[in-house]
Amino acid sequence: MTSLGTARVAATPRALTPTLVYIGLLIAVVSSLGAPLIPTVAADYHVSLGSAQWSVTLTLLVGALTTPVIGKLGDGPNRRPVLLTALAVLLVGSVLAAFPLPFALMLAGRAMQGVGLALLPLLMSTARDNLPQERARAAVATLSVTAVVGIGLGYPLMGLIAGNLGFHAGFWLAAALGVVAIALAYLVIPKSVPRATAPFDTAGAALLAPGIAALLVALSEGPSWHWTSPQELVAFATAAVFLAVWCRHELRTEHPLVNLRLMRSPLVLAANATGLVAGIGMYMLMSMVIRYVQTPTSVSYGLGAPVVVAGLVLVPMSVLSFTASTVAARFGASPRVLLPAGVAAFGAALLLFATARTHLWEMFVVMGIAGVGTGVVFAVLPRMVVSGVPVEETSSGLALHQVLRTIGYSVGSALSATILTARTIAPSPFPENSGYTVGAFVALALCAVAALGGRLLQPR
Repeated sequence: MTSLGTARVAATPRALTPTLVYIGLLIAVVSSLGAPLIPTVAADYHVSLGSAQWSVTLTLLVGALTTPVIGKLGDGPNRRPVLLTALAVLLVGSVLAAFPLPFALMLAGRAMQGVGLALLPLLMSTARDNLPQERARAAVATLSVTAVVGIGLGYPLMGLIAGNLGFHAGFWLAAALGVVAIALAYLVIPKSVPRATAPFDTAGAALLAPGIAALLVALSEGPSWHWTSPQELVAFATAAVFLAVWCRHELRTEHPLVNLRLMRSPLVLAANATGLVAGIGMYMLMSMVIRYVQTPTSVSYGLGAPVVVAGLVLVPMSVLSFTASTVAARFGASPRVLLPAGVAAFGAALLLFATARTHLWEMFVVMGIAGVGTGVVFAVLPRMVVSGVPVEETSSGLALHQVLRTIGYSVGSALSATILTARTIAPSPFPENSGYTVGAFVALALCAVAALGGRLLQPR
């Protein structure tokens, strides 16, 4: 095993860490552009809410599909060209989504933006290769929580922009920020560390793509298709077959797309399992809070917050997750201590949401506490992965971790929607207040599993 920072430390400009964090935040903001605007997209393009939902689902889907591929390509000597190329695709996708073109072309632009979501492992491995150990550890921890920070920034920002300039203006902003990201990456990010290249696992990519696609589609559409419908069963069966064959192939091939043998490392196994379960809990809470605060006051428990205020509720989570990740990166405690502590803080937020949510200020407190827990957990997990994989496998190992977290986000979103739908009594379109309590306790149980499993799986 290797420890963080044992790779080559290059003479790197001080601008490297800010550049990596800027690109990470851009990726996170782009990923969150569509979520607050689904009703607006549906009305503007005259499509159903289910169709408009694909402006979010497609971005996450492409991100999950391309992450292992880009992670593997980035492990070789072409990391910098791969990074620049992916940013260019993100830029073109932003421009395509910004023009008032037909709905299909807007979806194509959102799909191209999804390629940018695959860059986080490359950013982390760049920090590992080119920064001293302590600075690399802090940079990796900060990059790990950029997804949460970016969502907290993106939701209220898109609400303000859409309310004043129209939702296409948000994509123009993403395009402008993308130009800056490409310029910074070209000027600041050093050339890749020279390493021997291995043949690309084309068969592995061909098997993984339909497996991940079928799984994420099944998870995303489950609440609307119904979990026992023929479409759902076919999608899950397709995912199971392709992923099973892919795992068998990856374990047998000499140069796998994703080295599943790395999962034998207790640190890597603990990080990936905890990341998957923690991702489910995090997205359950975020989805429920956003929906809860926007419930009209005509409903007995509704807070009636507009979309901008609903987005602002996520700001404490962003600020405190960033702060907590920075503190955790500098704190010398073992992951065996930090990981359960972070999960416990997130569990406290879920418990508070389950028992005290009658005022808007309570939602700000809930998300602030959740931010502390999220920041600690997501700061520790990449450190565990990086410490458990060889230097030449850094991007690939982090890519698998990122895919599992993305799957966790999709499961969390679908699970919260399923619980709330089950607690919705027609003709009311809104769930009963008890639905949110049930959802919070389900997420709390998942946090308990994550804390226990994350501690037991780690070596002493």
